[in-house]
Amino acid sequence: MNSIPKFVLNNGITIPSLGLGTYRIIDPETVEFVIKNAISSGYRLIDSAIGYRNEETIGKVINELIKDTSLNLKREDFFITSKLPPKDQGYENCRQAFLSSLQRFNMDYLDLFLIHWPGTQKLKPSDPKHAINRKASYKALEELYTSGKIRAIGVSNYTHRHLTDLLSYCTIIPAVLQVELHPLYYQKELIDLCKEYKIQVQAYSSLGEGKLVNGEIEIPVIKDIAKKNNVSVAQILLRWGYQHGFIVIPKSVKAERIKENLNIFNFELSNEDMEALDSLGKSQTTKFCWDPTDIY
Repeated sequence: MNSIPKFVLNNGITIPSLGLGTYRIIDPETVEFVIKNAISSGYRLIDSAIGYRNEETIGKVINELIKDTSLNLKREDFFITSKLPPKDQGYENCRQAFLSSLQRFNMDYLDLFLIHWPGTQKLKPSDPKHAINRKASYKALEELYTSGKIRAIGVSNYTHRHLTDLLSYCTIIPAVLQVELHPLYYQKELIDLCKEYKIQVQAYSSLGEGKLVNGEIEIPVIKDIAKKNNVSVAQILLRWGYQHGFIVIPKSVKAERIKENLNIFNFELSNEDMEALDSLGKSQTTKFCWDPTDIY
């Protein structure tokens, strides 16, 4: 039984609050193992991207699970996300990239499609074509959304400036913004803007690319809170995101970790714990992924 709570997007559709990230999971056998373990554990949101090069395998596995009548799964039970790569920015490029993505998944529609980055590959950071191209890309997404090919559209890795710019011209407010978020990197101004426009925030790198849980970076406060709540550091980091109202999409190739991440709904962080975690980002901001410099 699927017990993952859901959030409601600004267009009225629901989305699971916890999903499976698939970044850097490319080997077909590993992808199949991970997807099957996640689905059997109760996951329904699968986050991918054209750049991850695993769409075809994910689609194959999900379609096989749907065909297995003993599982009683339907396409509408799943929430499938993919993203537009920087090389395909621009109206026609975006449209064709999406249709190719849909074909690789072998599905009639995707649940969510995001512009992966605000920039266009191979252009200099100062090139004005970045803004022109991402505006054209979003127009293509609006049309694909209106046609029913995508149930929700949004953006990823947009800074406050990029999102403000998008909101000045879009006809459909993005349903989701996916960005790096964890206690060491809390983008309050950006999150407040999303709240104002009812844009659902989706957090990636909740575990700091694994560095916050594998011993590479140890934060005593997080370890103490985990010990007090009798859970893992990973569960504390994911629960922190969930209690802030973020969708969390941790990646793992280990069956036990995939199941462990589901247990974040079995406990609640106190106000004191949340305040202690929130205070971390005020004193030691750490970014693990994309350089947040407001360029493009």
